Amino acid sequence: MNMQALMQQAQKMQREMQKKQAELEATTFDLTSAGGAIKIKIKGSRQIESIEIDKDAIDPDEKEMLEDLIKVAVNEAISLVDQAFEQLNNSMTNGMRMPF
Repeated sequence: MNMQALMQQAQKMQREMQKKQAELEATTFDLTSAGGAIKIKIKGSRQIESIEIDKDAIDPDEKEMLEDLIKVAVNEAISLVDQAFEQLNNSMTNGMRMPF
């Protein structure tokens, strides 16, 4: 395979990767945390679409606990998106690290 063909193949792969990343960024992920007390919808772009909190989880005397539950749920949602991107990268590159 000559160098020009190799470059064209790399550029094609990069375009495909960018297209799939854009699709993934537009995807909405649903996560349920804290035993179902907190539900989060997050875009692949890592923007939170919504947070739902079960009314039974809202106790004015337990404000700090609710804040911690929300923090954990948001971090889980971000991790879910990160895992999806990692799977995409691995599927496109067969596990090799690529500079793009």
